[in-house]
Amino acid sequence: MAKAIRVHKTGGPEVLQLEEISLPVPGPGEILIRNRAIGLNFIDTYFRTGLYPAPLPFTLGNESAGDVLAVGPDVTEFKPGDRIAVVASHGAYAEERIVPASAVVALPENVSYEAAASMLLKGLTAEYLLHRTYPVKPGDTILVHAAAGGTGSILCQWGKALGATVIGTVGSKEKAELAKANKADHVILYRDEDVPARVKEITGGQRCDVVYDGVGKDTFMASLDSLKPFGLLASFGNASGAVEAFNLGILSAKGSLYVTRPTMNTHTAKRETLVAMAKNLFEAVGSGKVSVAINARFALKDAAEAHRALEGRGTTGSTVIVP
Repeated sequence: MAKAIRVHKTGGPEVLQLEEISLPVPGPGEILIRNRAIGLNFIDTYFRTGLYPAPLPFTLGNESAGDVLAVGPDVTEFKPGDRIAVVASHGAYAEERIVPASAVVALPENVSYEAAASMLLKGLTAEYLLHRTYPVKPGDTILVHAAAGGTGSILCQWGKALGATVIGTVGSKEKAELAKANKADHVILYRDEDVPARVKEITGGQRCDVVYDGVGKDTFMASLDSLKPFGLLASFGNASGAVEAFNLGILSAKGSLYVTRPTMNTHTAKRETLVAMAKNLFEAVGSGKVSVAINARFALKDAAEAHRALEGRGTTGSTVIVP
């Protein structure tokens, strides 16, 4: 038996219940792992509230790191005792979980369990945003919303390492200091300043090549207004709610802009792409281009408190749940 957080009905953090579960032996193409650390991500709240539907009951969480306990038939890439990290649909909020071998990546010795669990999903998100959605090159100017958050902090550091000028938005002076520590060249306090106006001022009227926006509804128009002609808005999250339907004519009026809504699942659908993305991420972490600040840890039994902190904007950097 292993302990896990189960959701029997959608709703607030109070629906997260600690229970004992029994896992079967891994089947063909599956791996049984012992979690050492579990990632906390905003997408977890989407499933908990029902914004993203999932069959009930279910165990929350996509991201974890740990050790292989057993492998199913036909699994040859991994063996018991291997250090691994995984992003797989549901099941992470548990002491043990069964995952598809196709979703598992080898974890180098120089990357800790907590670092991997706290940043694999965020780091892979940053990887596809910076290298695939819009390949950042030296001389580009990028705008990163929520620059003090988990994904935002990686985007800022990695974007700077790629040679871009990085502008970040944050909600407080304390978070502004964190964004600067994460290599943001300029920081905008979005509660006190007009974001597009400040972007225009910072860039001498040129504005940005790309905006990376994980906030969604509240920042959509400001993101568009921060782009130069032919610029790209990568809207990759809904922290403030989903972007509402809009007239496509807005994009032409604001300079023949591009908008995309990329997802992790599309980018990692092919095993070889996932492995390449993880390798790129772990090399960036190992070389020091990207560092991961784990600023909070919660016990598995306190998952509800972790969600309250996350939704209350009370977290910075990365947060992990420890079984």
